[in-house]
Amino acid sequence: MKTILKGINIFIFTSTLNCIAQNALFIPEAINGVSFDLNIQNGTTEFYSGITTPTYGINGALLSPTLIINKGEWVTINVTNNLTGSGNSTTMHWHGLRVPAMDDGGPHQVILQGTTWSPSFQILNSAGTFWYHPHGDRKTDLHVSKGLAGMIIVRDSTEAELALPRTYGVDDFPIIVQSKAFDILNQIAISTQMDTSILVNGTAHPYLEAPAQVIRLRLLNASSMRTYNFGFSNGQIFYQIATDGGMKDTSLALTRIQLSPGERSEILINLSAMTGQTVYLKSFASELPEGIYGAIAVGSGADTIPEYTNNFLNGADFNLLQLNIVAPTATPITTIPNALVAYTPFNIISATNYRTFVLDTIRPMFSETPNLAEGPFGINNKTFEMDSINEIVYLNTTEIWTVQNKTLVAHPFHIHGVEFNVIEKSGLLAPPSEKGWKDVVLVMPNDSVKIITKFTDFADDYVPYMYHCHLLHHEDDGMMGSFLVVDTTQSTGILETENNVFHIVAYPNPSKTVWNINGNTPHKIINATLYNTLGEVIDNPLATQNANSFSLNIVNQNL
Repeated sequence: MKTILKGINIFIFTSTLNCIAQNALFIPEAINGVSFDLNIQNGTTEFYSGITTPTYGINGALLSPTLIINKGEWVTINVTNNLTGSGNSTTMHWHGLRVPAMDDGGPHQVILQGTTWSPSFQILNSAGTFWYHPHGDRKTDLHVSKGLAGMIIVRDSTEAELALPRTYGVDDFPIIVQSKAFDILNQIAISTQMDTSILVNGTAHPYLEAPAQVIRLRLLNASSMRTYNFGFSNGQIFYQIATDGGMKDTSLALTRIQLSPGERSEILINLSAMTGQTVYLKSFASELPEGIYGAIAVGSGADTIPEYTNNFLNGADFNLLQLNIVAPTATPITTIPNALVAYTPFNIISATNYRTFVLDTIRPMFSETPNLAEGPFGINNKTFEMDSINEIVYLNTTEIWTVQNKTLVAHPFHIHGVEFNVIEKSGLLAPPSEKGWKDVVLVMPNDSVKIITKFTDFADDYVPYMYHCHLLHHEDDGMMGSFLVVDTTQSTGILETENNVFHIVAYPNPSKTVWNINGNTPHKIINATLYNTLGEVIDNPLATQNANSFSLNIVNQNL
C-alpha cells in the first residue's frame, strides 16, 4: 500500500495488479416479476478489512438487485428516494431499454428525497443484458460511484430455445466491473485520476467458484471512466454471444474484448475438464490503444490529464476475477452453440436524414484554452442545459449519425431510447465484436464513427431523450444533449383530468425568465400554475382568454 499526496488531498490506494483473491464474489439478489420496489438508501460497506466506507445502495448498502424481466410484459418499478443529506435528489435511468421518454429516467425525471417515482412500461427489448443507474443533472458520477448501479436481464422465447447457461448465480453470472478511488477518510472520491481500486460486483480481490462446464459471464463496464480489455490469464478462447442490445447471430471466438463505460457483452467460456485449476479474468490494458482512458497514455504535450501517469493501472495488465474451477453441476452445458438469433441490421438505403455530432472542447469567454485531453468538453460546441432541446427527430424515420471526435481522449457515445448499428469506424467496417445491437460506441481521438438507427417506438413533443459521453465526469460537466422524437401525424395540446384541471406541458422547464404560452381550448382558463423540474411552484399567473384561445404571460419572480 502506498500513500500519494496531491495538494490538500491524501489518497490511499491498494494495488490490484497481482493480488491473491481473498473475497467470495458477491452475487446481487435477483428479483423476478412485473412489479418491483426499489429503495434508494444510504449504507456503509467494508471494501477492505477494517475500513468502513459510506455508500449508496438499492434495497441494501451497495449496488442494486438484478431485475429479471420478460419481453412483452408490462412492468411497474416503484423507485423511492430515501437518501439523506441535503440536495440528494436523484433519477433512475433504464440504460438500453426502449421506453417512453417520460419513463426513461433522464435528468428531467427528478425523484425528490422522500418521494416515489413509479414508471410503467412494456418491455420491447429482446433478450439481453441491460442496467440501471442514476442520471441526475451533474450528479451521475457521484451517485453511480457511491454504489447506485444494477443489472437488468431480459429474457424471451427465442433465447430460451438455445442451449445456453441461464441459471443465475450458478452458471450465468453478473460481472459488474468498476474502478474507484478512496480518500484519507475512506470516502469514495470522484473527479480524480487515481481510481486504483478495482471492484467486481462491489467485491475487492474477488474469487468465484465456477463449475467445470460452459459458463456465461454478463460483462458490464459500470466504471466512471476506465475502459477494460477483457481476456483470460491462460489465453483461452471465449465466445461472444451478445452485444449491448442483445444476442448476436453467431457466436464469435475471441481472446480479447474491449468494453468502454456503459458497454455490455455476454461471453461463454468452456471450463470443462478443468476441475481444480485456477484461471483469472483480466484486463489487458497494456494492449489498449493510446487515447483510451486506461491505456498507457492519453493526450500529448501540454494536452494531457494531470496525475494520469501516477495511476499504476494505466497501461498495465491486472486481474479482475479469480475463477476457482470446481465440479460441474448436475446438468451442465458442455458445448458452445454456433447459430444464435437472426440479426437484420437497419437498411442504410432507407435512411432519410443525416446528422453530425462533433465532440470537442468548449472555449468559455475569458478563460484559458481548454485541454484537449481533459476538457471542458461539449457536443456541437454546446454543453447540456435543462431548458434546451438540441435536436428534433421524427417518428418512424431512419437516420445516420456521424460522431466526430476532435479531442485527444476517446469518448463512449450513448443514445437513449433506441438501439443502433455501427456502420463504420475510422472509415472501415465495424469490427465483428461490434456487429449487433448497440447503444454505446467508443469514438477514438481525432476519429469518427458512423451509426444508423430508427426511431420507431415512442414520440413525445415535450419530454426529451438524451445523447452523451458515458465518461461520467464528462457527462456531469455538460457533454450531453437532448432530442425530441416528434410524431407529425398526431396533434398535441391540453390534457384534461377528471377534476376539470387542464395541463399545458412546457417541457423541459424552466426555460427562460419569461414565458409566453399561447393555445386553443374550448374551456375557460381561470388560473395557471407553473412548476419547475423539481415540482416546485415558480409562479401563479393569470390567463387571459378570448373565445377559444388563451394567452399566458409568465414572469419568474424568483430569479
